[in-house]
Amino acid sequence: MTEHTSVLVVGGGATGTGVARDLALRGVDVTLVDRGGLGSGTTGRSHGLLHSGARYADTSPEDARECVRENETLRAVAGACIRDTGGFFVQFADDDPDYFDEKVSACEDAGVPVSVADGETAREREPTLAADAERVAAVPDGVVYPSRLVAATAADAREHGATVRTHTPVDSLTTDGDRVTGARLADGTALEADHAVNAAGAWAGDLAATAGVDVDMHPAKGAMVTVDAPGVDTVLNRCRPASDGDIVVPHADTAVLGTTSVDIDSPDDATATPVEVETVVDECSALLPGAADARVVRTYSGVRPLYSPSDYGEDARGISRGFYVLDHADRDGVAGLTTVVGGKLTTYRLMAEATADLVAERLGVDAPCQTDDQPLVAHDDPERLDGLVAEFDADHPADADLR
Repeated sequence: MTEHTSVLVVGGGATGTGVARDLALRGVDVTLVDRGGLGSGTTGRSHGLLHSGARYADTSPEDARECVRENETLRAVAGACIRDTGGFFVQFADDDPDYFDEKVSACEDAGVPVSVADGETAREREPTLAADAERVAAVPDGVVYPSRLVAATAADAREHGATVRTHTPVDSLTTDGDRVTGARLADGTALEADHAVNAAGAWAGDLAATAGVDVDMHPAKGAMVTVDAPGVDTVLNRCRPASDGDIVVPHADTAVLGTTSVDIDSPDDATATPVEVETVVDECSALLPGAADARVVRTYSGVRPLYSPSDYGEDARGISRGFYVLDHADRDGVAGLTTVVGGKLTTYRLMAEATADLVAERLGVDAPCQTDDQPLVAHDDPERLDGLVAEFDADHPADADLR
């Protein structure tokens, strides 16, 4: 069987569904396919942090500026896919006070709203915070419910004419000379396309290779631990250089403790080990003492889709958390294929916009992006959102406590 679409998007995580929605709103005929349910890769196995940009302000100011802009946009368009908690960057006695001050200054420079409070004042707002916290930098962190976000984005794409196909594995991209012409699906269907978008996340390198293109991915595993934590209502970050077990993200009556950064050979080899779980709980208990003896609800790992040109160094933490849109016509002489890699859940809409801009230009479509001010389908209806999660088989560990 042979089918045709103008744009084929491979990968049904946040970025892939975002690309499908953006292009559909521009009037482009789009088909999105994913080998599993939507969000079954990195998206549904994240900690669900809505970044304020503070985490990156001192190391990557441009990433911080992107985060704070997209944080504000998602709050406006994503409704019940977002929880407004606020966040603290917490300094303890054995943390470097100069680093704290530099973090605050960097936030101010990057446009991230920030205010400083002493530990006692912070605990009045967040009583679960450790008693020995000396001071905090308050920033507009929040929580993303990834399953709701990806389901709502896909539903919005579908409402504007896109086709969304879950549990539809791709065997390979198909080519004709130096052009990608579509994909061969696992069921034997030839899906022809004028342009293909590789939004396969940590698996983007594997998909690109089927078209003879090299996309140098560097998968890094991050372990997460969900514990019972009623009453926690603020994202808690340890104010120190990025390290294991430095973030607590509240979810309903639980909290997700994270995370680690462990190099792995394959994104399919991502399982949280007992040592990683113990490390995360021990470190996060400094921020949230109740986590030390809390019941562990679940453990899981996600894989960061880090793009790694050879200058990343030996530590995956050193790879940019920014995103890359690779135009393979210019980069590799292979037309009809665009890859989007890297980035963060918070910036998924921006990543999709940049990708859709390039694809639209290649197709001769001059319609502008509309996703920055158009609310998502069902954004104000939690019950309907969770119905869409079920429909798209998008129920994954990051926010499983909602349902």
